[in-house]
Amino acid sequence: MYNESLGPAATWADEVRSTPAFAWSAPLHFVDAEDDPPTSCSVFENRDCGNGQCVLTAIANYTTRVVDRRLDHEQRQEALKFLDHFIGDIGQPLHAEALALGGNEISVTCNNSVTNLHSVWDSALINKLIAEKFKNSVDVWVSSLVFRIKAGSFKHLTRSWLSCTSTTKPVIGNLKRSIEDDIAGHLQPHGVIPLQCPLVWARESNGFDCSFVFNFKNGTDLCNSNYFDHAVPIIENQIAKQAFRLAAWLNVLFDGSTKLS
Repeated sequence: MYNESLGPAATWADEVRSTPAFAWSAPLHFVDAEDDPPTSCSVFENRDCGNGQCVLTAIANYTTRVVDRRLDHEQRQEALKFLDHFIGDIGQPLHAEALALGGNEISVTCNNSVTNLHSVWDSALINKLIAEKFKNSVDVWVSSLVFRIKAGSFKHLTRSWLSCTSTTKPVIGNLKRSIEDDIAGHLQPHGVIPLQCPLVWARESNGFDCSFVFNFKNGTDLCNSNYFDHAVPIIENQIAKQAFRLAAWLNVLFDGSTKLS
């Protein structure tokens, strides 16, 4: 059994996906949006997750399992660790994109080294940001994000982060839905309502694939150019947003309300 905090547990799902016992979990880290960035971006669950194996269905499944008292402690803890990771994954734009395997097949340059676009967004841009602006300390960076959520530049955005209604791409008509509504509908005993929030989150992330992620010239060093400067606000916003949403999601599951508004 795991006896540490959720922070260190966030990488567990990545660590086990390459092991034989958890190889089945690899497709659950993303949703392959079959769109056409940078011209057209969209996510549709029936199109992009038709086999039921993607981050959208994973969040739904583990949301149910983490509060299922028929499961043993180890199974529920595993569900918690998957939620911890997947609600973060869905905020990474290339985890909501099928093109070139989510950028894995696009060769790019970062800090004069050849890598791939997905890896740049997974880690390279973040590592450079932390090294240059936050004393090469994840803790210092996290403290900065928390301050901005509580009292700084993110504070005025947090209410909108808890809404599962997209103003540009509504999931179910113009129905407004909170995280509480989404989870309550999903967990009700009869006539389970599909989760709306993860799809809205995926669409938000996917939108950056059209507006920014793929918009660079061949040969550009993505970590030593204006690309890096413009990527940083997106990265920090997405990470802060999904961390806040994770906290709200778990608060609703275990305490009945987000306790964040």
